[in-house]
Amino acid sequence: MKRFLLGCLLLSAITFPAIAALHEGEVAPDFKAQASLAGKAFIFSLKDALKKGAVVVYFYPSAYTGGCNIQAHEFSVNYDKFVAAEATVIGVSLDSIDRLNDFSSDPNYCAGKVAVASDVDGKIAKAYDLTVREAVAGKKDTREIEINHGFAERTTFIVTADGKIAATLSGLDPAANVSKALETVQRFADAKKPESR
Repeated sequence: MKRFLLGCLLLSAITFPAIAALHEGEVAPDFKAQASLAGKAFIFSLKDALKKGAVVVYFYPSAYTGGCNIQAHEFSVNYDKFVAAEATVIGVSLDSIDRLNDFSSDPNYCAGKVAVASDVDGKIAKAYDLTVREAVAGKKDTREIEINHGFAERTTFIVTADGKIAATLSGLDPAANVSKALETVQRFADAKKPESR
């Protein structure tokens, strides 16, 4: 029972909607971070990714937790639609790069399609004005491995090629968050297309 109550408290704490997150029209803080794609570590640069088009920067509490598993899975199954809308997707959490190497290659979640970046000290999340909560002693992930890091709140930013935030998505369940992000980047992609005569 204690474990259940602790899980409920943690869930409510990490799904609390963003209040102070950066808003539409603000400049997105640039960042470089160690990231993983398909189990291979690399350095992700927001500045470099923006040269290709919009970037979906999605912050999530932790790899291998219920809502985050759903969100990563939804991003991976919709990956080709994001690419078609000329958008790069990068997940950001306080997980270590070792956890993210596993998560990024897991066929049930990121499935080798979605890159995830490590923000172990929470500096990137804080730069985006997100709340970062301390680790909860004894909290385990869906694999029954203890989670020994803090949690950033679940918020997604759509950053356009000019480096500005075009949308901030918070307070949504994980699947709706992905759906709204896709709808937003598709709308921007459609707006860029020349009108057919």
